[in-house]
Order: sequence, then structure tokens, then C-alpha cells
Amino acid sequence: MAAIGKSAKIARDPRPAGGEGHAVLIGLSAAVVSVAEERPRVLVVHRSDVADALPFGTFDPLAHRTLESGLRSWVEEQTRLQLGYVEQLYTFGDRGRHTQPGDTDVHVASIGYLALTRPADNTARAPGATFEPWYRFFPWEDWREARPEMIERDILAELTRWADESEQPETARALGRKDRVRLYFGTEGAHWDEERVLDRYELLYEAGLIEEARRDGRPAALARKSIPRLGVSMRFDHRRILATAMGRLRAKLKYRPVVFELLPGEFTLTELQRTVEAISGRHLHKQNFRRLVEAGALVEPTGVMSTQTGGRPAALFRFRREVLQERPAPGLRVRGRR
Repeated sequence: MAAIGKSAKIARDPRPAGGEGHAVLIGLSAAVVSVAEERPRVLVVHRSDVADALPFGTFDPLAHRTLESGLRSWVEEQTRLQLGYVEQLYTFGDRGRHTQPGDTDVHVASIGYLALTRPADNTARAPGATFEPWYRFFPWEDWREARPEMIERDILAELTRWADESEQPETARALGRKDRVRLYFGTEGAHWDEERVLDRYELLYEAGLIEEARRDGRPAALARKSIPRLGVSMRFDHRRILATAMGRLRAKLKYRPVVFELLPGEFTLTELQRTVEAISGRHLHKQNFRRLVEAGALVEPTGVMSTQTGGRPAALFRFRREVLQERPAPGLRVRGRR
């Protein structure tokens, strides 16, 4: 997953296997998220010869005091962006996620991180590093206007056929294919859960419906004559890491005030609502949202009016930091219309 340079340190399992140790490399990958013009964006690094990637690099125990400091160093080196809010997501260690079948090269265990930044802090970036709309990679996750047409047109019919192919019960899983399709994609009356971004991506991967599955040599993908274009693929398993980051952030909106890490110090309530909608992929009822914000006592007025709204002046608010000491889960427990 990570670029292996001269400074990369390879940890070897001391247990012999066929007379040799197992080479293991620790990779660090960052899903750096920002919201601009009501669009959630993720920082990607472009190269002309390969797919887009998240900023990533290897952990060097001699150069990096901690895993997080290593991540921050790699992101700054590759993008010139200094990270603020950072949290660890998950360790991705599956064999074969970004290698060809039978590959015996160094095994990468990649640690994924979620980082949040404000548009005002994103001005100085290296060439080839840009913030791209995250719905470019996950178009089926944006329900703000309506249920995406591609779910019916390109996804459900293929998933249904794939689920019907499984005649034997899947004893290794608590849920069979049909149940997962129903629960993850909200069919047959099931609720669409915006937090299940990774579950939906993994289901599409397992069914061989996304480019990464074909690139990784998965049988379900190789058996297909063609694969629908379901968003833009990414290098290695970076789209899987981004799916994890999206689901984590969508869930965290409800019990932590992380949304304010994406907003300027002063903002209107409309800007706050649009940011929450952008991340959750849901349209929110204006009055219900404002009652929720008021009841949560998350913000306080600044006493200043904004004239940059394009219409009537709007009151400016700021995050009320005292709420962090007042209760353990100060988030926005929002619900969409659908």
C-alpha cells in the first residue's frame, strides 16, 4: 500500500516459514476531509500513470516518534498541508487487497486515519494534490436531492443476480447475500443507514461490481463480461479506507461536535446545516434542524450579522465550547426525510 523507499523499515516475523521470515511493512494513509461550496471533499494525490490515491507513506521507527507523527509528516511532504484534527480509523491488513494473486512480496499492514480541515487552511498545497468531491468515488451515497438513480439502474439488479447465485447457506456469515443486499441498500422496506458506507462498498467488492475487485483478481469480477462504472477507483485499497472514514464521520456527527472542525470560527445556521447535509448525504428539514441545534445548545450568537449570504443578512454563530464539559455526547442526532 505504501511507497517503499530507502528509509522504509521492514519488520520481519521471527518465526520461520519455509526458511525465511515474513516481511511486513507498516503503511500510513490519511483521508483528509474538507467541505467547500456545500460539497464534502477528500485530499487526493494525482499521478499521471496511476489512479488517484490518498496521501500515504511508510512508518519509519527511526524518523517518526509515533504513528501519527509519521502520518502528519507524510501528508505535509506530499501535499504541503499541516493537519489539525486527526483520529485513527482502523488497521487494514488483508492479504491480496492490493497485490496480484500469488504475490509473495512484502506484506503491508496499513493504518488508516481520518483528518478534518477547513477550506481556509487548504490554500497552500503541492502540485498534484487536490481536494476532490468524495461523491465522485461514492456516487450512490449522495441522497440530498433524491435516491440516486444508479442504485436501481446499475447496482440492485446486479446484486440481486449475484445473491441468487448463492444456493447454499453462507455458514461463515451471520447474514446471507440477500439479507445483506436488503439491509445495506435499504430494499424491501429496510431503512437506508447512511453510516453503512463500508458495508455497501464491501458488498460491491465481493460481488465483483467495482474496478478494484477486477484489479485484485477477484473471481466474481473476472467472471463478468463488464463492470458498471460505480464511481472512480483509487490506488491500492484507498477507496476502502475512504469508505471507512465516511462512515465514521457520519456516525460521529451524532455524538461528537466534529462538524465544527470543518467550519470557520463564525458561521450561519444555514452553513452549519449545509455542512451536516453534505457529510451525511441527507436532506434535512430546516426548522427541525434549527430546533435540534437550539435544544442541543451547541452554538451561541456572536451578535454580528453576515451580509455575504446573497439575500437577507443572517446572524453569525460560533461553537459553544462549554458544551464539552456539560455532557458526554454533544452531537447532532439528525434524521433525514427519507
